[in-house]
Amino acid sequence: MPEHVLFPQVSRIVQRYLRDHVRPLPPADLLDVFLSPYYGWVVERLVDAIKPDAAQGEAPEVPRYERSRGPGSTADVDFWTSRDVREVVKSHVNYVVADTKKWEQSAAYVLDTHPRVGAFAKNAGLGLAIPYFHNGQPHDYLPDFIVRLDPDGRLLILETKGFDPLQEVKTAAAARWVAAVNSDRRHGTWAYEVATKVSDILGILDRVLASHKS
Repeated sequence: MPEHVLFPQVSRIVQRYLRDHVRPLPPADLLDVFLSPYYGWVVERLVDAIKPDAAQGEAPEVPRYERSRGPGSTADVDFWTSRDVREVVKSHVNYVVADTKKWEQSAAYVLDTHPRVGAFAKNAGLGLAIPYFHNGQPHDYLPDFIVRLDPDGRLLILETKGFDPLQEVKTAAAARWVAAVNSDRRHGTWAYEVATKVSDILGILDRVLASHKS
């Protein structure tokens, strides 16, 4: 849709948001929302909330792909590291680089030995990044593992996390990314899950596999 059609719609949305959701406390004024960091917070809220209305026939959101390079590949992963590594079988990358003392090594072992995991890779040097806004600034979220499930080839983005103050923001961004990629239909079917402990991973794999069957 051209900009001259979209802009009046966005303008009305912004005006309504400022009227209904912004309450400046004296001596602050509503105009202060145009100062940093407040305007960034407003942009962040609006970007998260504005989505196509598929119920009214609007086309679903699709990803914005990089134009400077083609699809990523594990063949491109080649780097030196001083971090702890674990050799694995089901990964096209021969080692898993661990960012934790035990967590990611244990997760890699579960994935490497699960009968329905066809392949997986640690997202280190691979470059899979999910964009998100925080405090009005764009950031890239790099989830931990990419898993291919057999026999249907469904792809799972698996995050292994303890406490992360931004996890809710990252999860929302990942959910939107997955929905957009699945709407595009050119890169398979994706899912996103977060494991907060090693014992969660088996349940997550079972749940994703079961959801695809249904």
